[in-house]
Amino acid sequence: MPTLDAITSLVSGYHDNPGEVLGPHGVLDGSRPAVAVRAFLPHGDRAWVLHTDAAKAQQMKKIHPAGLYEAICPLAETPAPSRYQIRVADPQGSETIMHDPYAFPSLLSEYDLYLFGEGTHWDVYNRMGAQLRTVDGVEGVNFAVWAPNARAISVIGDFNKWDGRCHPMRKLVPSGVWELFIPELRAGAQYKFQVKTHEGVIEKSDPYGFAAELPPRTASIVTDLDNYLWKDDAWLERRRTIDPLAQPTSVYEVHLGSWQRSAYPPHWLGYRELAHRLVDYCHKMGYTHLQLLPVSEHPFTGSWGYQTVGYFAATSRYGTPQDFMYFVDHCHQNGIGVIIDWVPAHFPRDGHGLRRFDGTPLYEHADPRQGEHPDWGTMIFNYGRCEVRNFLVSNALFWLDKYHVDGLRVDAVASMLYLDYSRQEGEWIPNEYGGRENLSAISLLKEFNEQVHVRHPGVLTVAEESTAFGGVSRPTYLGGLGFSLKWNMGWMNDTLRYMRHEPIHRKYHHDELTFSLIYAFTENFTLPLSHDEVVHGKGSLLSQMPGDLWQKFANLRLLYSYMWTHPGKKLLFMGCDIGQWFEWSHDNDLQWDLLQWESHQGIQKCVADLNKVYRNEPALYEDDFTPAGFEWIDCHNYEDCTLSYIRFAKNRSDYVVVCCNFTPVVRTNHRLGVPEACWYEEIFSSDSGYYAGSNAGNYPGVMAQPTPSHGRPATIELTLPPLATVILKPRR
Repeated sequence: MPTLDAITSLVSGYHDNPGEVLGPHGVLDGSRPAVAVRAFLPHGDRAWVLHTDAAKAQQMKKIHPAGLYEAICPLAETPAPSRYQIRVADPQGSETIMHDPYAFPSLLSEYDLYLFGEGTHWDVYNRMGAQLRTVDGVEGVNFAVWAPNARAISVIGDFNKWDGRCHPMRKLVPSGVWELFIPELRAGAQYKFQVKTHEGVIEKSDPYGFAAELPPRTASIVTDLDNYLWKDDAWLERRRTIDPLAQPTSVYEVHLGSWQRSAYPPHWLGYRELAHRLVDYCHKMGYTHLQLLPVSEHPFTGSWGYQTVGYFAATSRYGTPQDFMYFVDHCHQNGIGVIIDWVPAHFPRDGHGLRRFDGTPLYEHADPRQGEHPDWGTMIFNYGRCEVRNFLVSNALFWLDKYHVDGLRVDAVASMLYLDYSRQEGEWIPNEYGGRENLSAISLLKEFNEQVHVRHPGVLTVAEESTAFGGVSRPTYLGGLGFSLKWNMGWMNDTLRYMRHEPIHRKYHHDELTFSLIYAFTENFTLPLSHDEVVHGKGSLLSQMPGDLWQKFANLRLLYSYMWTHPGKKLLFMGCDIGQWFEWSHDNDLQWDLLQWESHQGIQKCVADLNKVYRNEPALYEDDFTPAGFEWIDCHNYEDCTLSYIRFAKNRSDYVVVCCNFTPVVRTNHRLGVPEACWYEEIFSSDSGYYAGSNAGNYPGVMAQPTPSHGRPATIELTLPPLATVILKPRR
C-alpha cells in the first residue's frame, strides 16, 4: 500500500513518480495474490474497473477525499494494460470509460535516455514531445519533456479540462525526462505542460511540439507528421547525387505573410495557395530556390520569425504541418528548392517558451553575461549542455527529415561565435583559454554541419556570418565550421556603399568595388541583397540609388547585373526584383501595382533575363569558388568608373566577357583585351530598351581584332551604355 506521504504528494500535485501510487500494483488479498488498481479522478463521483475479458464491473473505493480510488482485483483478470478500463461517473451522472494511463510501461528506453543525456540522439524528435503510439493494441499519445529541476509536471489540455491534477507525469531518473502515455488521445488535441517549480506553477508549450495554436494562443497541438504522402522522390534522388556548389543557385528570399495577401478581406494566404503562386513566379523569373524567413512558430509576428518558440512547429499562420509539407512537395515537383531560416543563436523571453523552462535556467545560461543578448533582449542557448545541443542539432535534422527542405540558412552566426559580441569590457566572460571565441557554439556548429551533410547529402547549410572568422565554409576535417556557403556581407556592404555615391564621385571609391576579389575565394560565398538591406530606415534598394528617375532604375539594373556576373551564388529579397519604392513592411504585401509602369516592368524583366543567362552559362556558376573561374581584364580604370572581367566554366574554352560602366556617360571605342580573335555576341545588356533602357550598346555583337591588349592576344572595341553592364560570349 502507498504511504500517507506518497498519497499526500500525489493529491497535492507534487509526486515525481505518480506511477508508484496509480495504476496496477501487486498486493495480497488476504493470502491470495491480487492487483490493486488505483486512479486519481478529481472530477469523478464514482468509479469502476471494467474487466474486458469478463462481463462485469468492479466498483472502486474512494480512499482519499480528493478523488483517489482503488479496487482490489484478482490477479488473473488484469494481466495487461489493455485488459481493463476505468469507468468514471461525474456528480451529474455523465459517464466516461477510459484506459488507465498508469498501466502502460515507459516507451523511452534506457538507450534513448543515454543518447539524449550524451547529446547524440539525433532523431530524438521521434521520442520527445507528443508521439502518437499504439501500445498493446491501445492507441494514444506518449508525452515526454525534459525538465530535470521541476518538482512535478502534468499534461494539461482540452481533454482534461486543463486540470493539472488529472495527468501527472513520471520522472525518469536520472535523465530529468518526464513521461506519460495517455491512451485514446488523438491528433488534434491541445495541450501544455503544467510545471511545478520551487517558486510556483507555470504553464509551458511543448519544446518538441509539432504544431501550435495561432498566436497569441499558446497551446501545442498533437499532430501526426507521418500521414502525408510525398511525391518528390525524383527530386530527393537527384539532390543526393549532384554537387550543389557546382549548380546555378539563384535564391528568392520570401516572407510568406507579406509576399501577397488576399485583398477582401485582408488576410494571409495559406501554404497551399502560396505554393502554387510562388512556384509560378519562380518559373517566370528563373529562380532556382526559395528561401523562407523562419517558418517555425513564433509569438510576435513583427519578429518575422526570428524570435522562435516552437522550434519543431511550422507556424499555424498559414496552415497545418501537412499544408507546409504540400508547399515543399509542390516546389520539388516543379524543380524549385526550398531553404528555410534556422535560428539557433537565441530565443525570446515569452513565458510559455524555453526561458526558465523548469523554473531554472535550463536551455539558457544563468549568468546574463553569457545568457542574454544585450541588443535583442533575448536569451542565448547554453551550447555546452548536452541536452541543449541535442535539442538544436536534432531540430535542424527534423526539418530535413520530416519536411524535406533543401537547406538551412543559419541566422546570426557571428553572435554565436564570439563571447563579446555586442558587449563592452566587463560584460562578457572569456573562454577557458582567455579568448573571446565561444568554443561550445563553435563545436555545436561543426556537429550540426557534420550531421546534416552525412545524413542528407546535397542539402545546403548557409551561414549568415558578418566577420572574418576563418573557414566558415570549409570542411570540419580541415578545421572549418563545415557550412556549404557563407553570406558575403563584405561584398554587400561595399557594393551598396559604392552604388549610393553619385556617379561623379564614384572614381574616388573604386576600391569599394575591386576589394571583394581580394578575398572572393577564401570562402564559398553567396552574394546577398536580403531583407536586412530594405528595413529599419534604409529604404528600398531603388530608393537608395542616386540620380534622377531614369538613373535610379538604370543604377538598379546595373547593380543586379554586376551581382549576377560576380563570383558567388545569388540571393535577392522579394520586392527588389520589381523596383519596390517602399521599405519592406511585414504588415503589407508587395507593391505589385507598380508593374503597370514600364520602368518597373523593366526591372522585373532584367532580373528574369539575368537568371536565364545565369542558368544557361556554366561560366557564371560552375567555378564560383576558385580563382580559375575569374580573371580581370581591367580593374584599374577608375577615371571612367568601368570594370571588365572574364568568367570561366570548368572547361576554360567556355567563358563570357563582362564589362560594367558605373557612370551615366556613353563610352565609345572602349578597348578590351580578350582571349581570342573571334566574333563576340552581346548576349545581355542591362541598357536594353526591353528593360526601359536607352538601347545603346553593341547588338548583335563585335568582331575581335588580332591586336594585343591588356596582356591578351586580341582586342574588341565596345560602346559601353550608360550605367549598364554588357555580357559577351565568343562565337567561333
